[in-house]
Amino acid sequence: MNDMSRVKEHMEVIGADGVHLGTVDRVENNRIKLTKADSGEGKHKGHHHYIDGSLVADVEGNKVRLSANGDVAVTMEQEA
Repeated sequence: MNDMSRVKEHMEVIGADGVHLGTVDRVENNRIKLTKADSGEGKHKGHHHYIDGSLVADVEGNKVRLSANGDVAVTMEQEA
């Protein structure tokens, strides 16, 4: 999916397997910026993570579905 304009603030981001990965804060430079609340624990806590737009497979209602399963997609998250 190349139409990142369909990705909106507060949408849930899920893997291809339906696993929750985060919540959209906003779209920046063809990447989804996740809210800090979904930043994880330890050294990852308290800052934003990003998911590249190339991983977005579809927007279904209020959910952004990625082309990768949740356990794989989290390994592809980017930090600022």
